[in-house]
Amino acid sequence: MTQAAGAAAGTPCVVFIVDDDVSVRESLELLLETAGWPVETFESAQQFLERTRPLVPSCLVLDVAMPGLNGLDLQQRVVAERPDMPIIFITGYGDVPTTVRAMKAGAVEFLTKPISDELLLEAVRQAIERSRAALQDELQLNALRGRYASLSQREREVMVLVVSGLLNKQVGGKLGISEITVKAHRGSVMRKMQAASLPDLVNMCALLGLGGVREGSSPAGSPERLTAERRPPA
Repeated sequence: MTQAAGAAAGTPCVVFIVDDDVSVRESLELLLETAGWPVETFESAQQFLERTRPLVPSCLVLDVAMPGLNGLDLQQRVVAERPDMPIIFITGYGDVPTTVRAMKAGAVEFLTKPISDELLLEAVRQAIERSRAALQDELQLNALRGRYASLSQREREVMVLVVSGLLNKQVGGKLGISEITVKAHRGSVMRKMQAASLPDLVNMCALLGLGGVREGSSPAGSPERLTAERRPPA
């Protein structure tokens, strides 16, 4: 079993090939399928765009020069609409400006024909792993959005103020509610968001883009504030 086949065995995934040259499509398809990768081929960018976005790890092996929508134009669409699908460019006459543009837009590799089998297989392996990680991140973010949607408006207000570094008393003052009520909302937020700790909640808010919080930032400013929050009431 090849390295590619070992990576693909038992794992749902797909490699897309878009090239207007039928001989290139067929040779690449044979190579990749022999190595163990499921393959779908298309003769044009438009034909590929009509294919429903897959819900499994995938990558796109894409020719640069094609009639109609060319490879670089298709790359723009894929980056915007299918960000979990890495692109490997192939071309018969690569030039520096084209290569730079493709790589800056996020291409995994830019290969010149005749293509090295080993380089292509390794590029596909890396692209599929990158796609798998991106899809996992997307699933986790969607689950996080679902938990956030379960919060009441007041709980959302409390959460944003808490992760900004305010003490319960300060949160209550801003919202016009008692400290005890803030604590109740805060506990509900932690349960609904499935946050194990305040720093965990901060990172969740950062992923959701709430309140200008950055992932990994300090949840409550100084160590003294964290200590004050944990101190039991007198």
